[in-house]
Amino acid sequence: MRIKTLVAAVSLSIAGTTLSTSSLAADPEFSFKLHHMLPPMSMAHSKILTPWAEKIEKESDGRIHIEVYPAMQLGGKPPQLFDQARKGIADITWTVTGYTPGRFPKSTVFELPFVPASAKVTSMAMQEYAEKEMAEELKDVHLLAVHTHSPGSLHSREKPIQSGADLAGTKVRAPNKVMADAFAVFDSNPVFMPVTQMPSALSKGVLDIAVLPFEVVAPLKIHELVKYHTEIKGDRGLYANTFLFTMNKDAYESLPAELKKVIDDNSGIELARQMGQLFDETEVKNRQVAVDRGNTFYTLPDAERDAWKQAMQPITDAWIQDMTAEGYDGQRLYDEANELISKYEKLNGES
Repeated sequence: MRIKTLVAAVSLSIAGTTLSTSSLAADPEFSFKLHHMLPPMSMAHSKILTPWAEKIEKESDGRIHIEVYPAMQLGGKPPQLFDQARKGIADITWTVTGYTPGRFPKSTVFELPFVPASAKVTSMAMQEYAEKEMAEELKDVHLLAVHTHSPGSLHSREKPIQSGADLAGTKVRAPNKVMADAFAVFDSNPVFMPVTQMPSALSKGVLDIAVLPFEVVAPLKIHELVKYHTEIKGDRGLYANTFLFTMNKDAYESLPAELKKVIDDNSGIELARQMGQLFDETEVKNRQVAVDRGNTFYTLPDAERDAWKQAMQPITDAWIQDMTAEGYDGQRLYDEANELISKYEKLNGES
């Protein structure tokens, strides 16, 4: 897992001639495995995780090497990724917090309906929130960053979704527990599953509607399995999933101070901002893939969007009550998340 190798440059002076082996390449002192669930063609793999690993290697002068393993190549299932980092099965993992319901209760405020703004703004807000509020939940790992994707849309196989009534009786992929409850208010049948299972579920009719950002629609070819896309626009989107990028604590602590600094310089709110911005940019690009295929798009009118928001308000109210009952101040956490989103909207000129 981690390799410490010392290569010494040896100089020999023989008959007035100096021979040097200083040009020999040194092996990395530390080798780490980064594991995630998406395919190699996904934006997260090609634009975020692999470049991050390469940047760490460059800035450490090759003393750290990080091998990236996509598509669960090291084994297990997506819900197990956090524990793989915690236990050291992998050194670094990237995963969705909602894949383990109840594990990260404070993070779920960013999953509530009509909370998220852009991915960049919401990711920066969540990073500040996590550093302040989630230390206990993340005590067994070293936090690199948290972030969200851009607010998601509905992608339907058989009919356009133009109102809450159109959801009645449909099998809807729920991205997390909170949104499963939210879609249930329209008498739909929420089905929770990781994103990687959706192409098969749509093709077999296990799902009628995929709930996803466009960012992941293209690499999973969802646009080839559905005909209709319903978008929910406004200053706050319908929902967002939250992501954890974490490192095994022992792996991080094994590094000397100057290499910890390399990791630290590529962690935190700046990394969250970069991740969110890439999700926003890819959202626009990958939406065009569905446009080019000739699929049908529909945007909820303001009045219908407001009706959805009102219908889903009891989900937010219940979240506040449940968190308070579990010993947290639910209202304070909800207000804090919204205030941080507003803060970063202003700082990024998006308010």
